[in-house]
Amino acid sequence: MLTNKLRNLFLSAVCVLASAAVATAAPTIKVGALFAVTGPASFLGEPERNSAQMVVNQINAAGGIRRQKVELIVMDTQGDATKAVQAATRLIKEGVVAIIGPSTTGDTMAVIPLVERAKVPLISCSAGAKITEPVKPWVFKTAQNDYLAVTKIYEHLVKHKLTKVALLTVSDSFGSSGREQLKALAGRYGITLVADDTYGPKDTDMTPQLTKIRGLHAQALICWGTNPGPAIIARNARQLGLSIPLFMSHGVSSKKFIDLAGSASEGIILPSGRVLVADLLPKNDKQKKALLAFVKEYQKNFKAEGDHFGGHAWDAMMLLKGAIERGGASRPAIRAQLEKTRNFAGIGGIFNYSPTDHSGLTKDAFVLVKVKGGDWTLVK
Repeated sequence: MLTNKLRNLFLSAVCVLASAAVATAAPTIKVGALFAVTGPASFLGEPERNSAQMVVNQINAAGGIRRQKVELIVMDTQGDATKAVQAATRLIKEGVVAIIGPSTTGDTMAVIPLVERAKVPLISCSAGAKITEPVKPWVFKTAQNDYLAVTKIYEHLVKHKLTKVALLTVSDSFGSSGREQLKALAGRYGITLVADDTYGPKDTDMTPQLTKIRGLHAQALICWGTNPGPAIIARNARQLGLSIPLFMSHGVSSKKFIDLAGSASEGIILPSGRVLVADLLPKNDKQKKALLAFVKEYQKNFKAEGDHFGGHAWDAMMLLKGAIERGGASRPAIRAQLEKTRNFAGIGGIFNYSPTDHSGLTKDAFVLVKVKGGDWTLVK
């Protein structure tokens, strides 16, 4: 009889403990991610996907956020605006508390009306200034604005008395946004644009445009685009013997560009986040600790160098983590706390969001880097 009583007491205790465990088990925090993991923009989306998952794994290994694990739901947009909208619709129906990405400006602009209507925080990983200008209540971004990159290049040109400049920009959303800023800011810096030409995203030979530019006595050429086009331009320029300095945008700020352009990349200068030259930064650089940690962890997980683009997703996840820690995991609380973010030292720069600034970075987020000996060096 005593044995039966003890057994019943034991079983009752087990049931109570099991019920308590179920009652206290918090649901996961669902975070959506829109990345071009495959397709022409996969050089952006793949490192972004990897970096976002890496951060989530670290968060969960440490116990989650407010004792809740994070569930990252990644959707591949393939760099297609229609697919991006379809994927965003699914994520919103899944009940995600926020969305990070998309990888491209075009995809981002396509999903903005959707997230604004649904009141879901979006932290884009794209560069176009129009993503956050004018400010949209539910939209933030981590990629540095293209006009900040233009400013960095123009300041360098003026310093070296290179004022006659040729432009060659890709005819997509990223290229159009960059071209707009290059033209708008030229007069402010005393830059004369002697050529303003474009190329298509799928073009495989830009010799005709470069031949035309060669005859216009330009002192420098600025190419604005994302891989593989800029690498083709670098090779074509070398084949034509074009000897003027060649500048690229931050759209090719990764080792992939050097791999694609080969020896033709030597000497090319472009604005980039500090991650490409993290080990060359002074010890007192506010970002250096985060940069080195990111580079080391990415190398450990993926046997590759962490780059400028993966950094955008790292920043997005870390900014989201901070917002949830401070205000909870509801969509309105996340939006409110993102807007209050100050002095966050990320991969892309020092972020200071506000009600009038959902980009949060200044031109100091960029450094100029140069290809030397097949690797990136810091232009001082």
